[in-house]
Amino acid sequence: MGFPDRIERTVQITRSVEAVWAALTTAEGLTSWFGEEAEIDLRTGGTLTLRWSSGDAVEMRVEKVEPPTLFALTWPVEGLPSGDPRRTYVEFTLRPVDGGTELRVVEHGFAQLPDETYESAYRSHSEGWTNELGELVEYLSDARATG
Repeated sequence: MGFPDRIERTVQITRSVEAVWAALTTAEGLTSWFGEEAEIDLRTGGTLTLRWSSGDAVEMRVEKVEPPTLFALTWPVEGLPSGDPRRTYVEFTLRPVDGGTELRVVEHGFAQLPDETYESAYRSHSEGWTNELGELVEYLSDARATG
């Protein structure tokens, strides 16, 4: 396939690595920027479930937890049959930098998808990371302003 397999985004956040880690790995943090309801079992093999008021929900598997610098999960692909084992792999890497934290998000595994699913999944996730990371930066900026 000649399709891109990876989505990569890097953002600078003017908060500590620990604050960004909490926003990524706690139910309270996740519901502030990435869903309207979240449940997380923060351990390798645990689950992360996000729900939205639209009725949409996604259940992901936690793959790596290395506090406070690495968090990874696998994400089921919308459009594939229920029970299909194919997933994308998402990795969040946090690095302290002057003035805060650099957060790098890499999602890959799109090349394994059938043509009829690939385009919508890749576009949806690519646009989604841009939007969601913008919300994360905004949430953490607001949290800093309010305490």
